[in-house]
Amino acid sequence: MTGRADFTDEEWDLLREVPETAGLIVISAERGGTFRETYALAKAYAEARKQHGASELLDEIVAAGPKRGEKAHSTEELREHGLGRVRDARALLEQKGTPEELESYRGFVLTLTQTVAEAHKEHGEAVSERERGAIDEIESSLKS
Repeated sequence: MTGRADFTDEEWDLLREVPETAGLIVISAERGGTFRETYALAKAYAEARKQHGASELLDEIVAAGPKRGEKAHSTEELREHGLGRVRDARALLEQKGTPEELESYRGFVLTLTQTVAEAHKEHGEAVSERERGAIDEIESSLKS
C-alpha cells in the first residue's frame, strides 16, 4: 500500500491539488451556478470521507483536503495548466502507486467532476455540453 510517506511534499501537493483543479475546470466550463457547483465540490470530499477504507492512499488525500493550485489568469490557462497537472498526477501514481490506487484516485476525481457538473442546470440540461467536454478531457488525461 502506498501512503503519504511515499511521496515528496511537492508530489503530495500535486495529488491533493488535482481533484480541486479538475472541479474548477468543470465549474469554469459554463457560466452560472458557481456557488452551487463550488458547494458540490466540497460535498464530494465529504462523501469520499464516508467511504473510508476503500484505498488508504485516497483516504489520506481526502482527509488532507483540497490543495489550492496556482491561480490561473484565464479559463483557458486553468484548463491547459490543470489538464497538465492531471496528467502529471496520473503519471506519478502509475510510477509510485498500485493500479488499484490509481483507479480509486481516477474514480474520485471523475465522481467529483460529475457531482460538480450536476449541481446546476445550464440550458435545461443536468450536464451541459461544455461541462461534458471538460469532464471528457479530464477523463482522457487520467488514462494512460
